[in-house]
Amino acid sequence: MSDFSLSIIGWYRQNKRDLPWRNTKDPYLIWLSEIILQQTRVEQGTSYYLKFKENYPEVADLANATELDVLNNWQGLGYYSRARNLHHSAKHIHEVLNGEFPSEYSEIIKLKGVGKYTAAAISSFAFNEAQAVVDGNVYRLLSRVFDIDLPIDSGKGQKYFQQLADQLIDTEDSATHNQAIMEVGSIVCSPKAPSCAVCPLNDICLGLKNNTIEQRPVKTKKIKVTSRFFHYLVFHFDNKTYIEKRSQKGIWQNLYQFPLIETSVEASEEEKTIWKDQHYESIPIRHLLSHQKIDVVFHHINKKPELIQNNWQEIKLSSIQEFPIPRIIDKYLIEHPQFF
Repeated sequence: MSDFSLSIIGWYRQNKRDLPWRNTKDPYLIWLSEIILQQTRVEQGTSYYLKFKENYPEVADLANATELDVLNNWQGLGYYSRARNLHHSAKHIHEVLNGEFPSEYSEIIKLKGVGKYTAAAISSFAFNEAQAVVDGNVYRLLSRVFDIDLPIDSGKGQKYFQQLADQLIDTEDSATHNQAIMEVGSIVCSPKAPSCAVCPLNDICLGLKNNTIEQRPVKTKKIKVTSRFFHYLVFHFDNKTYIEKRSQKGIWQNLYQFPLIETSVEASEEEKTIWKDQHYESIPIRHLLSHQKIDVVFHHINKKPELIQNNWQEIKLSSIQEFPIPRIIDKYLIEHPQFF
C-alpha cells in the first residue's frame, strides 16, 4: 500500500461520515445511492435513498413500478433523466439479466445512465474490483496534491487524472481507498476554504507548497447559460384545472405542468393579451439550472378555457400533487395554498 493510500485510509477510518449506503455490499443499493448522488448533495440525497430503499427494496420492485410512481418518488431531486435511466436499467436487470446485478466493471458500465465513475464505484464498493473512481472531489484533490494544471474538462486532462488515480489505488482494498479519496476531497479538500491544516496529505501536497490551491483544479470551458421565459396558465373552474405532460426531450421530460406558453424574451403587455382574463398574476420567479435561467410567471384564470389542447388533462385542483411535477411548480403550490 502506498503512503498516499495509507494516509487517506487512516484518516477515513477515523473521520468518515456514517452514511446508510456504506453499510451494505448489495450492488443494487450501492447503484441506487450512486445514481441519486449524481449532481445531488449528500444531505439531500440521503432521504431520497432511504425512500427508494423502502419503496423498492429489490431491483424487481423498481422494475415493476410504473414510471409515474418512480418520477413521483424522485420529485424534487432534479435531473429527471437519472430517474428514467434508473427505471430503464432496473427493467433490464430484472427481465434480461434474470434479476442478477452485473458483477464486473465491464458489464456494469453497459447499464443506461452509468458512466465510468459510477461503474468504478459500484464495482469497487460491492465487489472490491480495483477500479479507481474519479469524480469532482477526486479531480480537485489530485490536482492540488500534485499541482496539476491540466484542465479537468479536457480529454487529455481526464485521461491523465484517470491514469494517476489508477496508479494510486490500493488494489487490495480498493473499496476503502475509493471511499477515502472521495471523503477527503469532499470534507477536507473542499472547493472553498479547504482545511489544509488537518489534511492527511498536507506533507506531500504540492499545491499547498506552491501556493496554487485556489487555482486548482483548472477548467477551460465556460458554461453557456440560456434564458427562457415560462408562463403557466392556471385555470380555475368547478374546483378543477388543466395540466399537460412534457413529452419533448429536455428538462422535466415526462413531468406534468400547467399549460405552458414559452417566450424567448420577456413577454410584452401586448403579448399578454392571450391570458388577459387572469385574476391573479404572480411576480416573476427565477429558477436556476446548470445551463438555464428560467423566469416563471403563474397566471390564474377564473374560467374554463375556450380552446382546449389535445394533450391537456382535466383534473381536480386538489389532486395535482398526485402527479410528478417540476420543483418550481411544487414550491409554488406549497407557498400559495389559497389557490389549491
